[in-house]
Amino acid sequence: MNLTSIILTFIPVLIAIIAHELAHGWMSCYLGDSTAKDNGRLSLNPLKHIDLFGSVILPAILLLSKIGIVFGWAKPVPVNYNNFKHFRRDIVLTASAGILMNLWLAIVSALFLSLTSFIPVFYIQGILSLFFLNMVVINILLAVFNIIPIPPLDGSKIFFGWINKPWAQNYVNSDQQGMAALVILIFILPVIGNYLGFDLNFFGYFILKSTSYLVSLLV
Repeated sequence: MNLTSIILTFIPVLIAIIAHELAHGWMSCYLGDSTAKDNGRLSLNPLKHIDLFGSVILPAILLLSKIGIVFGWAKPVPVNYNNFKHFRRDIVLTASAGILMNLWLAIVSALFLSLTSFIPVFYIQGILSLFFLNMVVINILLAVFNIIPIPPLDGSKIFFGWINKPWAQNYVNSDQQGMAALVILIFILPVIGNYLGFDLNFFGYFILKSTSYLVSLLV
């Protein structure tokens, strides 16, 4: 993987994760919560959204390790759910906004990808084709990843956040336990499986198969 292909992968990762967080902020502001706006998080300036580990270090490690999955995260936009007029509806809409943004970016990128064949200069055509293909794949991957109902992913809020019960709210707010579960599912189980001679990469199988299917519908 040369420097050009690394750059043309890394830039779509940044676009996808920053747009994802911006969508959360825009939606929450539209629904009556100005917390993200008040904290300057509705800006297109990437420096306001980049998380050093989630936006730079982790994607770089995954990209260079060539394990087949590249993802990351930006700094989560602050949302005060108490400001919503319709708590159950608005929490689902806000949580879904990032996923819908990624799907929209994937669809638009697929459209532009189909138009690159009309570019007469082969080198430019190749660069733009790789860029828009990566935009499709990474945005679909991020949408699929975030729909999983494990905190702190958006799926946990979409499926459980609107339930006004102590157990549901405790689950949605269990970010540290959820992150530990994700680390186990993504990294530790596959390593243990390889050591024991079993394929325990269930999480990766679901992500890759789901992403591949959705990408095939667009490309």
